[in-house]
Amino acid sequence: MFQHKFFATLEDNKLIMATILGILTVKGMEDMFMGMLRTCSNIKRLKKIHAQLTKFSLSQSNFLLSKMVDICDQFHEIKYASLLFGQVAEPNNYLYNAMIRAYTHKNMFDFTINVYKKMLRGTYEECVFPDSYTYPYVIRSCGGLLCVVLGKQVHCQVCKFGLKSNSVIENSLLDMYVKCDKLDEACKLFEEMSERDAISWNSLISGHMKMRKVRKARALFDEMPDKSIVSWTGMISGYSKIGSFGDALDVFRRMQMVGVQPDWISLVAVLPACAHLGALELGRWIHFYAEKKGFLRRTCVCNALIEMYSKCGSVDEALQLFSKMIDRDVISCSTMIAGLANHGRAREAIDLFEAMQRENVEPNEITFVGLLSACGHAGLLDEGMMYFDLMRFHHNISPGIQHYGCMVDLLGRTGKFDRALQLIRSMPMKPDSAIWGSLLSCCRTFRNLDVAVVAMEHLVELEPEDTGNFVLLANLYADLGKWDDVSQMRKFMRSKSLKKTPGCSLIELDRVVHEFLSGDNSKKFSQDLYEILELLVSHKSKTNDLTELMAEDILS
Repeated sequence: MFQHKFFATLEDNKLIMATILGILTVKGMEDMFMGMLRTCSNIKRLKKIHAQLTKFSLSQSNFLLSKMVDICDQFHEIKYASLLFGQVAEPNNYLYNAMIRAYTHKNMFDFTINVYKKMLRGTYEECVFPDSYTYPYVIRSCGGLLCVVLGKQVHCQVCKFGLKSNSVIENSLLDMYVKCDKLDEACKLFEEMSERDAISWNSLISGHMKMRKVRKARALFDEMPDKSIVSWTGMISGYSKIGSFGDALDVFRRMQMVGVQPDWISLVAVLPACAHLGALELGRWIHFYAEKKGFLRRTCVCNALIEMYSKCGSVDEALQLFSKMIDRDVISCSTMIAGLANHGRAREAIDLFEAMQRENVEPNEITFVGLLSACGHAGLLDEGMMYFDLMRFHHNISPGIQHYGCMVDLLGRTGKFDRALQLIRSMPMKPDSAIWGSLLSCCRTFRNLDVAVVAMEHLVELEPEDTGNFVLLANLYADLGKWDDVSQMRKFMRSKSLKKTPGCSLIELDRVVHEFLSGDNSKKFSQDLYEILELLVSHKSKTNDLTELMAEDILS
């Protein structure tokens, strides 16, 4: 009965028999227990082994406790690991490192630093020295806390213990400085590094991208000796995050030209650029490539494709992909709802939300932004108010400025301007230009000049250089026949040197997106374009003349 309760493996049986016979030394018992720990498959089994360690007076064994802490880390039992560590009177650096690793893996950075400090306090008396396995996790914790002062102190201690030339530690320090936005320190460390690998280059490039030093990041990238898929993906992602979508596509094409095959991460990085530039053909190619490589099994790839199709105007293709997904998450549903909302398909968006509710997929704040936007585009006031209350009182989601913006837009589109102003005044945060701009746009539809003037007063304060707002108000004056006010508005714009933002168009040809700005003659093929336009105009003129002659013959 005793054996059945506590021992389940051959090693357990060997241990108790050897102990009874008195033939195992302490070292032999430790080795036997280590064999059990290597095959430990769950936390319940670990606790039974711990009970036997205590029984055989091995609960202070750093050798065994280090392995047990690693197992707790694997099974996400950080509290039990803390208890194990706390019961050891004299932990060695192996046990310290195991505990530091466990805390860092769980992003419990304050606890990591506390264990490290405890380790240093006993350094000289008990000969517990940090080593090359200690510092990468301690430095990562400093970066996680965004505490550069602490990071610099750890950097000094790295030098003190003679570990500065360790490449893993150097890369950890570089990453810490980048996370803390200390680019000068990162560059200095990079220049002093004994060995620069792909991780070093990628960290520094990422830092420059993060600080929007795009030219320097690109120069480093071009200078980088051995570019990995991570390097290419980092550049693509960096360009996408700062809104340089054309450059993101350019790097993606260059990556393919040099023979580097995209992985699923690089596809997720480039798809937002396709979405913003309307590069539908390239997006379709990525979809085909992802399906061929088996990447569609990853939910994040499908989510990025759904967003791309929706923003490129092909919401039916987005729906088709969405319907084939096996593992949909809240992001999948929220993206699809937003896509349907932007295409005016409010009822389908609402139906999808109701399906989420039935399938117990918990919506988040982004879900409700799409849902409220759908109600706004369709003018569904009652439904919008109902979902706004549902978000607050049933799902306990505090409305953000985007939710309030959707509600103001909905009230404005349905002509409820008094309620819209009342909602704006009740907001817990200051209304932004998007809210006032939305209200101004609705005012023109309903020719509500009084509310338009109120909205414009706020917009002049928030966006004094935005000509679109002045044009909207001027158009409202024109609609109401107030030509003197229109003239004054135009004079005001001229006095402030406000110029209308030039229009632009994007054309995708052979998976390359070309942008054309009104009045821009800088492109090398501009002259050819104008010659073709002149031919088309001339052809149209001749066609019209011929049509008139034919009409005259018929009439005569």
